[in-house]
Amino acid sequence: MASLGSIDVAPVTLNVLGLDAEFYRPSPLHGPDRTWVETNCYVDLWIELLHTLGLDPRAGAAFTLGIDFEGDQFSFFKFPLEDLRELWGIEVAEINVWLPLAQHIETHLRRGRLLTIEVDGWHLPDTAGVSYQFDHVKTTVAVQMLDQERRRMGYFHNSGYFELSGDDYAGALRLDPDPAALSPYVEVIKLDRFVRRGPDDVRRIVARQVAAHLGRRPEGQPIRAFRNRFDADVAWLVAGEGRHFHQYAFATLRQLGSAAELAASLCDWLERSQGSAHFRRVAATAKTMQFKLARAASGRTVDFDSLFDLMETEWTHAMATFDGFDGG
Repeated sequence: MASLGSIDVAPVTLNVLGLDAEFYRPSPLHGPDRTWVETNCYVDLWIELLHTLGLDPRAGAAFTLGIDFEGDQFSFFKFPLEDLRELWGIEVAEINVWLPLAQHIETHLRRGRLLTIEVDGWHLPDTAGVSYQFDHVKTTVAVQMLDQERRRMGYFHNSGYFELSGDDYAGALRLDPDPAALSPYVEVIKLDRFVRRGPDDVRRIVARQVAAHLGRRPEGQPIRAFRNRFDADVAWLVAGEGRHFHQYAFATLRQLGSAAELAASLCDWLERSQGSAHFRRVAATAKTMQFKLARAASGRTVDFDSLFDLMETEWTHAMATFDGFDGG
């Protein structure tokens, strides 16, 4: 029997959504035809969770219209929790980690709720070739299956749904924790009030959210702001012999490009084809620029001006397609 406080609970496999990693099919937003197959860990896990719930994640992507260059990176964009609540009745809140992680997970899975957990990518088999047993990287997963007796865990991460076991289970869930380590950030995803709205209601809510996020747009042109410090960044990358290329590219071009591609998908959902075309050109150009930046970081001379010119123009045109949009 597993002990939870003073309550004895029989060990059991808890699988809230009834998933099997072997047969899981990811959202089309993570399909091979995407320019950016992955965005960031938090957005990606929500894309897959919404997809699994039978929802269209594109409807919740209004937040992409408000991204900005924050001085040293593009916005680490996320599905706003208030948008998820308004659209589908999904509640998300931080929890206090005062018990072993596995006990918290089991408690909430028994109530039909999932947990998002910050974990070390070293222990995630789906990151093979990137961080798995290679690099210690903070990332976030959403756990929907747990079997404490067999030490197995099923989780959403990046572009799909996966399972881990054995030593990876022990590492991800800190079964032998460092007493000096800080507790991870953990959220509970409550599906108690989940609602599947009709298409007209969804469109009305999305229209309001689009208008709200447009109202939070940066006053300046975010790509131009990025351009203004880019030369100094390239010089810094070259001085470091490219050691920081992957971190820099993730914080800048990947966030810009993947946000633009997700904004294009939102435009598709809204049936605004012009906006979609402009955003997709931004996404494609950002990917081209990332490849060229890798060459520049190794000390080669690369001209980025034409790429910046194109991205600035396309971003401006994309946002202009929303002029006059009032959510009505």
